[in-house]
Amino acid sequence: MAENNHFNNGDWVQGRSRDGELIHGFIESVSDNREIVKVNVVESDNEKAVGKSIWIPSKWAEKLPDQEISNENHLLALIDLALLSKDETWLMEVSGKLESIKIHPKINTRKSGFLSRKIESGNSI
Repeated sequence: MAENNHFNNGDWVQGRSRDGELIHGFIESVSDNREIVKVNVVESDNEKAVGKSIWIPSKWAEKLPDQEISNENHLLALIDLALLSKDETWLMEVSGKLESIKIHPKINTRKSGFLSRKIESGNSI
């Protein structure tokens, strides 16, 4: 893994545990010297590790790029994770995104449908 000592709480990472297991999860805590991180394991090739928090050297972890998640099922899973980790700020952020996608796609769909009908009927906008 490439060394990356710029981890923050909530960053998504992949790496290896002390036992060599592949892990994927998010940072719960970073040591003061930034040399070890506590990862909440969301996926692993060892099913017993999933759902547990483990400390690993930061050089064994690689930060994953931030991605904008707008899929309702993914946001619901993130809400579950935020509840499990008792991270109220993250819970509010993800809940806000979920509420936003529930409202805005309907508005965008109606608007684009309206514009499509206008164009198809030959009316100018």
